[in-house]
Amino acid sequence: MAVLCSLLYARLFSPARLRFWKLAARRQMTRYYTSHTADSSVHHLSSGLERYKDLQKYFSRRLKAAYHRFSNIPDQSVVYGHHHVYFLEDDGIYRLDTRQSELEPEQVLNVAQASRGDEKTEFVNEAREQRFQWTIQRIRLSPEEKHLAATLKPNYREELRCVVVRLERRNFSTFDSSHIILTLDKVLSFEWATDDVLFYTTLEGLRCSKVFRLDLTSSGGRITSIYEETRPDVFVEVALSGDRQILSINCNSRTSSEVMLINTTVSSLELFLVQPRQPDLLYHVEHWRKWLIILASTGPGQEYQVVQAPLSDPSMKTWVSLFSPGPGTVVKDMDVIGDHCVLVARTPTCELVLIVVPLTHPKEAYTIQLPSWACAIETKKPGLTKPRHMLELLISSPVHPPVPFCLHPEDRLLLSGTKDGSFPENQGSYTTTRLEAYSQDGTLVPVTLFHIGPVEGLRQAPLLVHVYGAYGRDLNMEFCPEKRLLLEQGWALAYCHIRGGGERGLSWQRQARVEGKQKGVEDLQACLQHLFSSGVSSPSLTALTACSAGAVPVGALCNRHAHMMQAVALQAPFLDVLGTMEDPSLPLTLEDREEWGDPVGNPKHRLTITSYCPLHNIIPQRYPSMLLTAYSGDARVPLSGVLKYTEQLKKAIQKHFTVNPKAEYEPAPNIVLNIQPRANHLGPEDFELMLDEEALKLAFLYTELGLDPPRLPRKRKR
Repeated sequence: MAVLCSLLYARLFSPARLRFWKLAARRQMTRYYTSHTADSSVHHLSSGLERYKDLQKYFSRRLKAAYHRFSNIPDQSVVYGHHHVYFLEDDGIYRLDTRQSELEPEQVLNVAQASRGDEKTEFVNEAREQRFQWTIQRIRLSPEEKHLAATLKPNYREELRCVVVRLERRNFSTFDSSHIILTLDKVLSFEWATDDVLFYTTLEGLRCSKVFRLDLTSSGGRITSIYEETRPDVFVEVALSGDRQILSINCNSRTSSEVMLINTTVSSLELFLVQPRQPDLLYHVEHWRKWLIILASTGPGQEYQVVQAPLSDPSMKTWVSLFSPGPGTVVKDMDVIGDHCVLVARTPTCELVLIVVPLTHPKEAYTIQLPSWACAIETKKPGLTKPRHMLELLISSPVHPPVPFCLHPEDRLLLSGTKDGSFPENQGSYTTTRLEAYSQDGTLVPVTLFHIGPVEGLRQAPLLVHVYGAYGRDLNMEFCPEKRLLLEQGWALAYCHIRGGGERGLSWQRQARVEGKQKGVEDLQACLQHLFSSGVSSPSLTALTACSAGAVPVGALCNRHAHMMQAVALQAPFLDVLGTMEDPSLPLTLEDREEWGDPVGNPKHRLTITSYCPLHNIIPQRYPSMLLTAYSGDARVPLSGVLKYTEQLKKAIQKHFTVNPKAEYEPAPNIVLNIQPRANHLGPEDFELMLDEEALKLAFLYTELGLDPPRLPRKRKR
């Protein structure tokens, strides 16, 4: 798949963490360390957690049961080689020989041995509290299955280690560390060009700017630097085309692209440029026969369209348009399957569809409808021997577990994993309703609502509203067991696709970046008003939740219209936009100027940021109750901003209740700061700690909305 949402969008709450439970739920649920308040200096700000402890324990048990219930749903972690199937277990990577079904799995990588020697990175004063733990992130096989490369991630750090393993030896029953050829630190993306040549990028701090070539034909392996990006706002990664014939080096900023290619079928493996960078040109490259199939922002309204260029002369002057989606439909991703280009697209109401473009007859493009509840698509990376005339994918929603589907574009068939191949439309009695709210400037803003029963019967239902709206990224709408649990307990779940995100294309982001950031706040206000006017819940039963940059529109709305919600739960919240963007020494300030602006060098940008920044617009009033979960090791969102916000918010609330004579009749909101020690922006990676965090959030929501906790079903007596 074309990487439309590059890893450069660094303030995003990573989906990788949201999928972590799939692996963790299968593990022994062992606590690796206990949680403590990060620092005594912020202890006075971290008070208030005690009132939720009993209910937190209750929800922890409920969530554990929910995660166990969905622990066997399909995922995409299996990798197919020529004669072996590779899969993950707790202690490493195993494989089965598909030619001999009776053999036991053999281990090809042991995590403990691959990470040995890293104990020096542990803090001495933490040694008794935690056990250093590594998890496998990504696996890549060389073309003839001679070598395997895998990245391992340590807990509490974002750097990855790449381990290269020799696979030629057969039928070994136990893993031997001698099979590890070498390890490479700080590796982020990596791909095999040949059986002996690996290209990879390294992550330094939060920047990925260097590409290296590892040549295993030399004794001990020879590493050569082949590219270094000098622009601080550009993020570099390597990818392999679906047919494995073209390796691309993608250099993306948030507003422009530059792609270099390596033809892996040619022994020289030399770099060549597709199209030099130019403002507002984003493009992503796939390969078909002797042509490049390019998804480029050259369509109407500078949205994505599919173009074709000869591999021998790929510059923009040779680009020929193959397909542009209709008005209101936007392309989200692309793959090439056989002689077909398969596009994942969103309709004007944010429904997902597949558009298939026959590359030999592009005018015969057709659309394949997906289940009405489909909100997220995860595609299977093809194995070495898997046919490239079909596309395997998982389709899910926040409350619908992933369902496997297989697209056969040649036959215009999309078959599900059900026995009869039909769409499993009725996954429980859950309804997906698509709404649209009129924003202040007349723009229609999509809202996706999940509920049980008719919309008209939701007036007394508690409502949890999800928000993001930044960096051109869609709201994460993959399956989460805790969302399913809330729905089963009568909640309504709303996902507001406000401007700044990417749900309605590139222009959706462009409208709400820098000086247009106010529009995202106005969109969120319009969504809430439309939900209430449609008969969905009420302000006293409404809570908002957001992660990272999604905290900006939520915090801004709390300052302006605090009466519109009863509670707010924020994770790794970005709340001090002005202070962060004023400090160029912080890791993401320079990169983020295209998103938030430059308050130091541009007075208009400073004025705009000052007008909505959550921290700098706190006023004395009754705010909704807030749960602010922050991480002491967060390099993306400075902890200092969260601490300042919490302190100023508490002072403003106290002043409101002091100077307002009628305030004594109002119930005071609870402002709770939960600081997770050592965790980074992605949050805790231990399963039980993640579970505790989610349980605390549920306990907070039920308490602040005045809800009774759900009762466990009674077992019938025999």
